[in-house]
Amino acid sequence: MSASLEGRRILLIVGGGIAAYKALELIRLLRKSGASVTSVLTEGGAQFVTPLSLQALTETKVYTDLFSLTDESEMGHIRLSRAADLVVVAPATADIMAKMAAGLSGDLAATLLLATDKPVMIAPAMNVRMWRHPATMANIATLAARGVLVVPPGEGEMACGEYGPGRLAEPPAILAAIGAAIEAALGGEGALSGRHALVTSGPTHEPIDPVRYIANRSSGRQGHAIAGALARLGARVTLVSGPVSIPDPPGLSAIHVETAAEMLAACEAALPADIAVCAAAVADWRVEPSPRKLKKSPDGPPDLRLTENPDILATLSKPGPRRPRLVVGFAAETDTVAEFAAAKRRRKGCDWIIANHVGAGSAVMGGAENEITIISGDGAESWPMLPKSEVAARLAARIAAVFS
Repeated sequence: MSASLEGRRILLIVGGGIAAYKALELIRLLRKSGASVTSVLTEGGAQFVTPLSLQALTETKVYTDLFSLTDESEMGHIRLSRAADLVVVAPATADIMAKMAAGLSGDLAATLLLATDKPVMIAPAMNVRMWRHPATMANIATLAARGVLVVPPGEGEMACGEYGPGRLAEPPAILAAIGAAIEAALGGEGALSGRHALVTSGPTHEPIDPVRYIANRSSGRQGHAIAGALARLGARVTLVSGPVSIPDPPGLSAIHVETAAEMLAACEAALPADIAVCAAAVADWRVEPSPRKLKKSPDGPPDLRLTENPDILATLSKPGPRRPRLVVGFAAETDTVAEFAAAKRRRKGCDWIIANHVGAGSAVMGGAENEITIISGDGAESWPMLPKSEVAARLAARIAAVFS
């Protein structure tokens, strides 16, 4: 039994969609971990699971109606919204997230989410095109900037027959995220409690045509490890990740993007932040993508005209009221590592640069270990080859020392 959930109270809002059936398994896991669960079933959710199913598993009343005479005589939506340790929306539909972002309150679920003063976690689930729609991406960024924790959807075949991101995260993954969120919220003051950390991770993919793109070998392991380490120290973490094959750490808000422009927009939407760690390997250039697949031609290869991508690190480092107090960049170099990294720090205007060697014979990009040099205005400090998890833990502790 999970000690972190023993005696904890979860308010579970079940949205509409075929993924609602997974809420039943999530309730079972939460109860097995020692948590009590109160459920709110939306009108859409009731099309896929029944109140009786939820009540049988939670062993408590299921709430469905904002205008219930019995519940609202006791201001039920206020009581429900304040009685839990964590409010979880699973599945969170595009509709629910849009209502949350806009502050609407036309039904019980939306009213609870607007009235609560407790941490909120959402686990989105929807069709891949709905998930990738700019409106959904903007709503996710808005909610993450407000401190809503996001358990990102998985990728795979959907009930509609399409394939891609949008599948509800599996119940064990949501359970792990709930445990981390409860621990962060109720487990005592961490060294970074009350601080907001923005972390970028992974590569960016700059499309050439519908099937090809410009990218690099980044796996996202180091950036994700840093995000997780900062969250464990009590920070509210927003992770902005390019396309990776690794899961997001629990207990934080994750925003998934593809291009450098999307990454910059997500970072700016997540501000203000106390800490920014730019660990993503952002593509320096992009091309104007062709709407159709480029074909071989007797005239030779296509003329790909490169345009410089926006500079995320330099943008976040720019002086002003929205600049994070501490901005940390990364410099992956193949030669003259320390010198190039020091010059990059001065050019970008960030506080620290984490330099590492990625030349021939190095297994840093995509590997499990890293050997870094931290370059700041006070000089340089080199660390030995360490697991990326250990690099992340040490770096997070060093960041916490700045704020202590």
